Amino acid sequence: MPDIRAATVDDVETIRQLADAIWRPTYSPILSPEQLDYMLAEIYSTEKITTQITQGQQTYLLLIEDGVPVAFAGYSPREEDADIYKLHKLYCLPSTQGKGYGKLLIDKVCADVIAAGKNILDLNVNRYNRAKSFYEKLGFVVVYGEDIPIGPYWMNDYVMRKQL
Repeated sequence: MPDIRAATVDDVETIRQLADAIWRPTYSPILSPEQLDYMLAEIYSTEKITTQITQGQQTYLLLIEDGVPVAFAGYSPREEDADIYKLHKLYCLPSTQGKGYGKLLIDKVCADVIAAGKNILDLNVNRYNRAKSFYEKLGFVVVYGEDIPIGPYWMNDYVMRKQL
């Protein structure tokens, strides 16, 4: 059985390596190589992740399989509404997809949100990402679409919500 633990600043490079190994095969069918490089550098810089962890802006979880980190999640209360939590990141190495690790991480995030006394979890998913059906199976529903600028690029997303 895999182990899930909170990430620390000592895990920043591991998170960055996982993101790079996961994002390229996941998003190359829907994003240009230039946009992938830009977004990885923007979202997963050492400084950004370190700040998020040390300042409590985002909780990161690592899923460990046989002593090796293979998946991660990141979540926090929404900036606009602290009664709603947001799952910012949920990524599993392609070699582990289908093993239920994404569900294990979401279950852990849901348990943490409930423990914080809240009962709504939101997430964004690219409109063309196959993960949308995965989230729907776990009880998330599309509540609206939004287009988010990231530098010269746009993220064309659905916001999905689950009542806990």
